[in-house]
Amino acid sequence: MASSLICKETLSRVSSVLNRDVKQFGKKFMFDSDEETCWNSDQGECQWVSLEFPQSVRVSELKVQFQGGFSAKTCRLEGCPKDGDLTVISHLYPEDNNSLQSFPIQEAPAVDKVKIMFENSADFFGRIIIYSLDILGENAS
Repeated sequence: MASSLICKETLSRVSSVLNRDVKQFGKKFMFDSDEETCWNSDQGECQWVSLEFPQSVRVSELKVQFQGGFSAKTCRLEGCPKDGDLTVISHLYPEDNNSLQSFPIQEAPAVDKVKIMFENSADFFGRIIIYSLDILGENAS
């Protein structure tokens, strides 16, 4: 059965943080289960979040909660094995609202790293705000 793949050993990176204010808008706030905190990207084209897992995994679902007005119109989920090149796993089309959205991922390959590319933002300046992000699946080994 699928469960959260994000753990303490998962390494996360983001494209940017609003005004470089990681204390208020850092990446850790996507994973803290606190509905009052969020990751807020700075402005610019194609923001992203990457996650590197401690072991190979198969992704079965992506869950994300944006702030309405600061969501992505289209997303690309990419993945790769440890020393491989990123390839597209799925294209996602979120709604521009505040609700937790789920995106099932069909027949994903085993990967050690995923990158979620937020291709175009509903915000004029390209900012993305995420209150909650989770990747569900199972260990590939």
